[in-house]
Amino acid sequence: MKTLKLVVLTFLSMAIFSCKGEKKEATDQEDNTETVKTSTEKGEEETKTITFALVPKSDSNVSGQVTFTESEGMVNMVAEISGLSEGEHAIHIHEKADCSSADGKSTGGHWNPTMEAHGKWGAKEGFHKGDIGNLKADAEGNASITFATNEWCIGCDDAKKNIVGRAIIVHQGIDDFTTQPTGAAGGRVSCGGIIQ
Repeated sequence: MKTLKLVVLTFLSMAIFSCKGEKKEATDQEDNTETVKTSTEKGEEETKTITFALVPKSDSNVSGQVTFTESEGMVNMVAEISGLSEGEHAIHIHEKADCSSADGKSTGGHWNPTMEAHGKWGAKEGFHKGDIGNLKADAEGNASITFATNEWCIGCDDAKKNIVGRAIIVHQGIDDFTTQPTGAAGGRVSCGGIIQ
């Protein structure tokens, strides 16, 4: 009887420690990208998500968080930002995921893989793939924007669509959608690299 109790206790102990080890392993593998596969009637569908912080630049207090989610050929972007002055501010995707410089200029210019003129998203005259537009901050300096397009992808092989390796820049001023090549949006007050 004692032997049976000992065997049962040993088995339970092994099961508990095994489960704890699996949880720890899953936690240790955190990074900016999460890939979830869900089954549908047509087969397996992949959802990719990247979440990252926006950090202050140009002596500002502007920070926030951006999440990109790709599913069924569409990429959705949600950005929550604080520390802005009240009013409108431009937000763009820039060429490089390098936020190392104090003024954010290490990210390069607007991401423009199709070599179009700067403009409002969807304009027949042309627009950069990084020309997201403007967002509006309230009296407390908080702003959010949601944007969706099939013109982007997360980590795909198409260099004209892949946003990985780029950066999000929030500007001090408004994008006028006319001035070339930047929209006269002013200084770069927040930056976040889109990195897998």
